[in-house]
Amino acid sequence: MADQTPLPPTWRVLAAVLILPGTLTVVVPVLLLPTSGSTPGWTLPEVAALAPLFLGLGLVGYGIQLMAHTVSLLRQAGRGSLAPWDPTTKLVVRGPYRRVRNPMISGVFSVLLGEAVLFGSTALLLWFALFVTLNSVYIPLVEEPGLMKRFGRDYLAYKDNVPRWLPRRSPWHRRNS
Repeated sequence: MADQTPLPPTWRVLAAVLILPGTLTVVVPVLLLPTSGSTPGWTLPEVAALAPLFLGLGLVGYGIQLMAHTVSLLRQAGRGSLAPWDPTTKLVVRGPYRRVRNPMISGVFSVLLGEAVLFGSTALLLWFALFVTLNSVYIPLVEEPGLMKRFGRDYLAYKDNVPRWLPRRSPWHRRNS
């Protein structure tokens, strides 16, 4: 039987993306870089200076792809968005969510770390560390209890089987009860 819950409007999903990961991964770094300076290539000799460039671009590209996939899953399968003011109405346990509970945040982590590496910026590295620290507090104290209230035993089973940050080697399969 097909899900009859309507999809959230595209404009609301895009607004959430612009406001949340857009601010974190674009606006804040753009504000930090001019005031803190950067050292692309980390003053490494010639060819070695390409390593941070490729590593940074790889991390940013992977993070963007993971965020885009997550946004799509939250809208299509979860019938909501990544925003706390427009949450999903269905528990999403598909795609990257079968390996890690927070792929959106993992994508943001990847982009922020990639930007720090790419630009050789200590300020961006500190921004990445601050963002990781804030989420290490917020997610277990606020987000997870909210998910427990909304999805109950289904979320508890998911939480017991899928790690918060480091992905499982194999995808988790929810048992239908």
